[in-house]
Amino acid sequence: MSRFDELFAAASAARENAHAKYSGFRVGAALVTRDGRIFAGCNVENASFPEGWCAETSALGAMVSAGGRPGDVVEVLVTAKAALCTPCGGCRQRLAEFAGDDVPVHICDDTGLRRTLTMADLLPARFVLNDEERDI
Repeated sequence: MSRFDELFAAASAARENAHAKYSGFRVGAALVTRDGRIFAGCNVENASFPEGWCAETSALGAMVSAGGRPGDVVEVLVTAKAALCTPCGGCRQRLAEFAGDDVPVHICDDTGLRRTLTMADLLPARFVLNDEERDI
């Protein structure tokens, strides 16, 4: 199985576990680290809408909880049953904290790949505290 297939399977499985009882919009995300570990996550909605979180945030939380650090993410995949669901602005910035500009982000629907972008495509002028952080 290719790494893409592993990421797609992990993100798809996570998507099925999403807590999306308010919108019905289930999203799954998976990322792979330099050492080959895959972390997946799903969106979790809350009755107080701004208090939920996205699938990408869940995957990053799992990675950081397991010891992941900035620069560790080498590939990302996001899947939803929608046509083209890219990470939201907040998730783009969160991903940029752990992934370099050249990291591919695969955007998938429930059948497979729709488009691949890089972190630089998604967030060309990401926020950093100082210029030293720009080259992860």
